[in-house]
Amino acid sequence: MNNMTPQKWKRIAMAFFGVIVTGLCIGSFQKANLGADPFTCFVTGIANIFHSTYSVFYLIVTGALLVAVFFVERHYIGIATVINLFFTGAAADFMYRLLDGWFPDPSMPIRILMMLFGIFGTCFAASIYFTADLGVSAYDAVSLIAAYKYKLTAFKICRIVSDSICVIVGFVCHVTIGVGTVITALFMGPVVQWFNTHVSEPFLYGSEKPNEMHS
Repeated sequence: MNNMTPQKWKRIAMAFFGVIVTGLCIGSFQKANLGADPFTCFVTGIANIFHSTYSVFYLIVTGALLVAVFFVERHYIGIATVINLFFTGAAADFMYRLLDGWFPDPSMPIRILMMLFGIFGTCFAASIYFTADLGVSAYDAVSLIAAYKYKLTAFKICRIVSDSICVIVGFVCHVTIGVGTVITALFMGPVVQWFNTHVSEPFLYGSEKPNEMHS
C-alpha cells in the first residue's frame, strides 16, 4: 500500500467508475429495447446456433477471448477485468429494475433517450477505464491489441471492424438488429477516441502529455 501513488488511486477509481457506468448503460440499453450492443448480438447469435442460452455462451466466448488475450497481451488483464466480471451484470440489473419501476411502459421518446444514454454513456465509460489502463474486458481488448500492439490501424477503425463483424454474425444467426446496434457498431470507436483525447487523458494526466497509450 505504501507504493500506492495518488495517480494509482486515481486509476483504480477510474476503472471502477468506468465498469459500473458500463453496467448501468447496458441496463438502459436493455430497457430501451431498440437493439443490443454488438458483442451481445454476437454472443446471442452463437448461442442460437447451439440452441443454448446467452448466459452460457457469454461465459464460453468471454473465457475463450480472455485466454487468447492472456497469451497475446496479458497487459490488458487487470483490476478492471475482475471488476468487470463481478460488477457489470449487477449494475445492469440494478439499472434495468430502476428504469422498469419508473417507466414500466415507456413511450418511444423515452426509449430513444434511454438508448442514447446507453450509447454515449458506454463510450464515456469505456474511455475512462481504457485510459485507467488497469485491464479491460476480453472483448474490448481485441480492438486495443489490434490498434496498439499490432498497429493495424487507428483504434476507432479497429473497433468499428470488430463491432461490425459481431453485428453481421448476429444478423446471420437471426438475432434482431435494432437502430441502437447499428449506431453502436459504427460510432462507438470514434466516440470513445474523442472521449480519450478530450476527457479521460486530460483528467488522468493533467497538463502532461501521456506516452502513447498501451504501447
